[in-house]
Amino acid sequence: MAADKAKVLEEILQLDDDYDSEELDRLEEEAEEEMEKEIKQEKEAVHEQEVADEALRANGADALPASPASTEDAGEESYGPLDPEHVAQVLSDLREHGMIACLQKHIVPNPFIVAPLLLSLGVMLPRAILNELQDDPYKGLSLLKLVLTRILRKRRKLAEYNTVEDVLALVRKSKRIVVLSGAGISVSCGIPDFRSKDGIYSILAQENQYELDDPSDMFDKEVFLRDPSMFYSFAHAIYPSHYEPSPSHRFIKLLEEKGKLLRMYSQNIDTLEQKAGIQRVLQCHGSFATATCTDPSCRYQVDGAAIREAILSKNVPQCPKCTARRAKRSKREAKRQKVARGWTAESASEGEEELAYGIMKPDITFFGEKEVDLIMVMGTSLKVAPVADLLSHLPPHIPTVLINRTPITHMALDVMLLGDADCVVAYLCDKLDWTLSHAPAPIPEPLRVASSHVHQFPGAEGGWYVEALLEEEDG
Repeated sequence: MAADKAKVLEEILQLDDDYDSEELDRLEEEAEEEMEKEIKQEKEAVHEQEVADEALRANGADALPASPASTEDAGEESYGPLDPEHVAQVLSDLREHGMIACLQKHIVPNPFIVAPLLLSLGVMLPRAILNELQDDPYKGLSLLKLVLTRILRKRRKLAEYNTVEDVLALVRKSKRIVVLSGAGISVSCGIPDFRSKDGIYSILAQENQYELDDPSDMFDKEVFLRDPSMFYSFAHAIYPSHYEPSPSHRFIKLLEEKGKLLRMYSQNIDTLEQKAGIQRVLQCHGSFATATCTDPSCRYQVDGAAIREAILSKNVPQCPKCTARRAKRSKREAKRQKVARGWTAESASEGEEELAYGIMKPDITFFGEKEVDLIMVMGTSLKVAPVADLLSHLPPHIPTVLINRTPITHMALDVMLLGDADCVVAYLCDKLDWTLSHAPAPIPEPLRVASSHVHQFPGAEGGWYVEALLEEEDG
């Protein structure tokens, strides 16, 4: 029987995966929203009970006894976590013997540990998925395969680095620091990030002014080519016309000035790295610094300043070369080449897939780097490629430090400095005796979470992760 199950398991693993990384991220976000909603409902229920009890006491009656917790929708609680020793043995077998052997040893004899194992590995899943796995655990094999593949590819935490003092020592001695930065280092400049509750995606969803299936479609190339007027009606809101670099940008510039910065990989499109004077920077998700014609046969490039007025006036900037070329062609020839004069969304004939060629669009670049002695992750949750994938291509022995409001839980980082990036770098510069211009007021000593590698500065949003570390310490 076990041999038959092993054969079936191996055949299943050879099928196309049902999940990819983006789908897993979506499921975890859905589960997190579900959990936050349940916590809110529980708090409201407790508050209502307290109000009712107070009313009864005011009338001279005894308070009602607390209602027993319902077990009907226990969801993931019905699984419970696996013993840490069990999980450690699974991971040890995974790394030593490989995927198939590991699953044959641990899953085939008891497939119903698929869901508990996923939960024990820190994967948050919606209740609907958990209920499916409770009935048919083999439905979770593709998901488990993806998670275990991630584990095989990602680094382990380095046990010797845990404190702020460790971070300071690393910065002092390092000469080849790679910085992976995101929107979090520009929030204090007045530029919204993308994924927070006050971010760009949330604003787009709340305003509901655009016909978007998903707020992120605003930055989708295919959507842009079909209707660039939609992007340019919004682009003025994020165009860096009057923003100045934050202390975090200036901290990275200090690293460069002191000969410590090997490369900065920025996920931001605000060009504040250039304003801060940082030279060794690569914009991975595009930038307003330059713009290129969307026509593959043209590809004319201009400085970002050339389309500034069009962006601020919410107009679609035309390619000057394509405009001049159109003026010399007949209307029929222009249509045949799919280059429309004065392009608008309405210019496409009904049923046609007319693309917006002859329009100026920001560029995207990405390069790799491997000669590194310290990685600093600043203002990003590392969930969007290509920067999110960079850590998996760097040697696992390189110390990695997070500076961000929220923790990163889907990969192992050595030290997490949670809080507003500007506050964290101001504290570091003070301890390093570096002069940081435009630094915020003196920063209080950070609060270490139990004896963990996590430290909280002003603005930290540790959430369930910090609570779990505290409970683990108490336990």
